[in-house]
Amino acid sequence: MQKATFAGGCFWCMVTPFEELPGIIDIVSGYTGGSKENPTYEEVKSGNTGHVEVVQIRFDPELFPYERLLELYWQQIDPTDEFGQFHDRGTQYSTAIFYHNEQQLESALQSKQALELSGRFEKPIVTKILPATTFYTAEDYHQDYHKKNPKYYKEDREKSGRDQFIRDNWTK
Repeated sequence: MQKATFAGGCFWCMVTPFEELPGIIDIVSGYTGGSKENPTYEEVKSGNTGHVEVVQIRFDPELFPYERLLELYWQQIDPTDEFGQFHDRGTQYSTAIFYHNEQQLESALQSKQALELSGRFEKPIVTKILPATTFYTAEDYHQDYHKKNPKYYKEDREKSGRDQFIRDNWTK
């Protein structure tokens, strides 16, 4: 098994695209990249910890290669927005790929370059590629939020502009 860690704005919206795919073992919402030990949601949300909201995915690379995870990841975000994602603003909602080994680093760099060269976006791709650091699991109420609060999750996701962005940029 391997781990993949992706920041794509609100971690609630980053779970559903990856779940129930062959080879995906589990997906945990959490925080990484900052200096505060054991941060809480309220602390991360304040933007003062240096952490970003992330999902950490445990997967079997024989069944679901890391490169496919990257393809799916890019299609969930606006990789040109360095100040947050959709209606979630601030560095705690910025995008990043946190690599766990050199192979992941190489794959992430190649996938980012391919996206840049594709011409899909007029603005530069600003998603960072960073080494994985300590991962802190988010509070229980954030885990599987979309299943615990389906009505609010669906409404919030649609209002955020994420789904419209995905339709406009990835269904062409």
